[in-house]
Amino acid sequence: MQKVLIIINDAPYGTEKAFNALRIAYQLSQDHEHDVEVRIFLMADAVGCAVAHQKLPNGYYNIERMLTAVIKKGAKLKLCGNCVESRGFTAVPLIEGAETVHMSSLTEWILDSDKVVTF
Repeated sequence: MQKVLIIINDAPYGTEKAFNALRIAYQLSQDHEHDVEVRIFLMADAVGCAVAHQKLPNGYYNIERMLTAVIKKGAKLKLCGNCVESRGFTAVPLIEGAETVHMSSLTEWILDSDKVVTF
């Protein structure tokens, strides 16, 4: 099984980096020709991508829905605990499947992944 780690640094909205990263993650998770394990690590302002109950105007993409769809396809999602804490998100509900971890988890994933892509 090929392991692909996608690291996202940017906020969920304002740029399209998180949007494009999750488009790639979703496509990879649907690829039945190649056996791929998708891993997503959110750090810096990207931890906001995992906030539950995001409400957006009609016509806008919804990062929460995109992340949830990728998780349902089997992707694993981890968030930098320091980043969550420094942004005051410790009491904020996160989407199901989100795991807050230490940087040591990211380094383990990097070393154990076949490919690492950053946004």
